[in-house]
Amino acid sequence: MGSKLIVHSLLRAILIVAFHVLALPSLFAQLSTPDHLAEPGFWPTRNVTSREEYVGSQVCASCHAGKVAAQKNTSMAKTAAHAGDADILRATAKLNFNVGQFAYEIRSEGSKSVYTVSDGTHSLSFPLVWAFGTGRVGQSYLFKKDDGKFYEARVTYFDTLKNLHFTPGRELDAPKDLQEAMERKVPAEEIERCFACHTTAATMGTHFDEQKLMLGVTCEACHGPGAKHVAAAQMANVAGTPDAARGTIFNAAQLDPPDTVDFCGACHATFWDVKITEAKGVATAKSQPYRLEQSKCWGNGDARLTCPACHDPHQQLVTEAAAYDRFCVNCHAAGMKKTDDHAGAVCQVATKECSRCHMPKVNVPEMHYAFTDHRIRVVRAGGAYPE
Repeated sequence: MGSKLIVHSLLRAILIVAFHVLALPSLFAQLSTPDHLAEPGFWPTRNVTSREEYVGSQVCASCHAGKVAAQKNTSMAKTAAHAGDADILRATAKLNFNVGQFAYEIRSEGSKSVYTVSDGTHSLSFPLVWAFGTGRVGQSYLFKKDDGKFYEARVTYFDTLKNLHFTPGRELDAPKDLQEAMERKVPAEEIERCFACHTTAATMGTHFDEQKLMLGVTCEACHGPGAKHVAAAQMANVAGTPDAARGTIFNAAQLDPPDTVDFCGACHATFWDVKITEAKGVATAKSQPYRLEQSKCWGNGDARLTCPACHDPHQQLVTEAAAYDRFCVNCHAAGMKKTDDHAGAVCQVATKECSRCHMPKVNVPEMHYAFTDHRIRVVRAGGAYPE
């Protein structure tokens, strides 16, 4: 057992004991993503042994045309792109950001985007290779040097700014030199984690292969490799027993509520993923599974409060508050008796756009964006952000 795994296990054990003392037993069913990956069976971001186990979304569309057609237009499906194909870069000839003596710039022409940093006397430039994120909130960039390693640009595009600013968590008050001002070398294991959530089938066994990966979160990122399922479906159709192939592909709809939320948390951060990193403050609003599981109505896990209960992963995210009212009234409708199963009272303030008040927007400064806080609660005016 490696030292990192030992530290992770000890820290998690300490946290479990602490929460037991604080009488939060409903959280014991939750696991960190490394814990889930240590279990047998498929889980998002798990490496498999061969690229041949994957068939691609076009094959999935032969039986699931509607879902594939809708899903390919979602932000998840577009969350990674070769820099030359990134819409934001192609649409903007010049992006820039100045801080102190350093000037940051991304200049794009055709399918080439060049990242440059200058200190007023000298400058460094490299062509961007990868763009992560659709830009609905932001988009970050990777480039390579002659050593073939990945480097993260110190700046990110933010939609609210329509320009560049420091990549979240990468701001430096006083870079020691031009190189540090420009970049952060990204370790190989971190690269694998990044691509595991932004692409599909990027790592086979222990080999990361950026040439054969599938862009974005596709069908098989959440349902697992599909080759065996396709073969079984074809045989079942020949035999006239189409239902016989159902058990040959992973279906997250069959998970219990805690695992369902952890499933999405593989990339959006589970409760324990956040606790282990010791993240604090409004930045945790980015980790929707973590916040959701702290809601009073979550209890020991409620199927009506899981991520897919409100968000269809095959459809683009809906941002209008009123669209979610129908889910709220499942437990908070007028005339509904207050029971253990429907513990919520009816709101005395409003009858629509419930989430505007009970799931408020929280500004995360480093993201230059206000995220919906998924910790469902009665919000008191002037109240502190609940940890």
